Amino acid sequence: MTDTELLYTLALQHVPNVGDITAKRLIGHCGSAEAVLKETKQRLLKIDGIGEFVLSELFNTNHLKEAEKEIQFIKQNAIGVSYFKDEAYPEKLKHCVDGPILLFQTGNINLKQKHIISIVGTRKITATGIAFCEKLIEALKPYNPVIVSGFAYGTDITAHKNAIKHNLQTVGCLAHGLNQIYPKVHKKYMVDVEKNGGFLSDFWSTDTFDRNNFLKRNRIIAGLSEATIVVESAEKGGSLVTADIAHSYNRDVFAVPGRTTDQLSAGCNNLIKYQKAHMMTTPLDVPYLLNWQLEDTSTGLAAKPPVQKQLFVELDDTEKLIYNYLKANNKQQLDVIALNCNIPIFKVSGTLLNMELKGVIRPLPGKLFEVI
Repeated sequence: MTDTELLYTLALQHVPNVGDITAKRLIGHCGSAEAVLKETKQRLLKIDGIGEFVLSELFNTNHLKEAEKEIQFIKQNAIGVSYFKDEAYPEKLKHCVDGPILLFQTGNINLKQKHIISIVGTRKITATGIAFCEKLIEALKPYNPVIVSGFAYGTDITAHKNAIKHNLQTVGCLAHGLNQIYPKVHKKYMVDVEKNGGFLSDFWSTDTFDRNNFLKRNRIIAGLSEATIVVESAEKGGSLVTADIAHSYNRDVFAVPGRTTDQLSAGCNNLIKYQKAHMMTTPLDVPYLLNWQLEDTSTGLAAKPPVQKQLFVELDDTEKLIYNYLKANNKQQLDVIALNCNIPIFKVSGTLLNMELKGVIRPLPGKLFEVI
């Protein structure tokens, strides 16, 4: 985009009461941000959904002055800028009605033809959550996904660090301008993130920290990705907002279940209970349900996904019987398992659920089950 186009688009973005949805409606009607700001108020009022409140600050010349200052910051700091109509703008974000009209970035981000997943969760992640996150990213490494998160404490930074560890691209979505970092203690990770991906934000260098910014940032985390994974969450939290946004975008959501007595599993359990998320018991649920394919470099054909086995799982006698039967007979339906193992169907159903939670079997379409 030219400097003039950027100037007027920044100015439009700076107008109070004009959010991304409204800005897109105005640009769609007038053709460009420059045309919007040079149009008469009377004509703009004829646009569906545009009223006096929206236009009350539109023609204030201060917006152009502030836009000029922001352009100086962008150029001085080599900030990348993508416009929502540009080819360089993230493809999945283009399909989000409230996606930002301008997106700013640093680093070496490449989202073209990539599997992209967001990993979110509590800032007070437990040792169990950290272990699952580590296992998740290690298992997904063969698919070479981009790992997106919010660069915050807990789950976010765990996801970024493990992506870097496995040489995967990772993107931190920030709730402030690219001239600052929060939390400051994470500044030590910035160089590695920018080498392995980078940072994205739709906030200016003049935007201050505000709780609402973090909620607004979450739509970018959800919008960039084909799926959002919630590792741990209390009954309320920002990660649940991200999951809700992803669900509203008709994207897949995964949640790691936990015991009903665990405070940091309440949010995940509720997502599953209210059918807003797939229950995730093993990392390979992600490529399986998203239909990701590995390519055999020797043949160019789809390869069989790696099998992620759970270690040190204790099974009771009934679970061992079913496990051994499935291992010997491959995929089987519930009633067939009950018949051949001589176990009542109601007991088989509950046992299979427990085994799925332990990560030793997985359900398949057609009410089939197989050993992992």
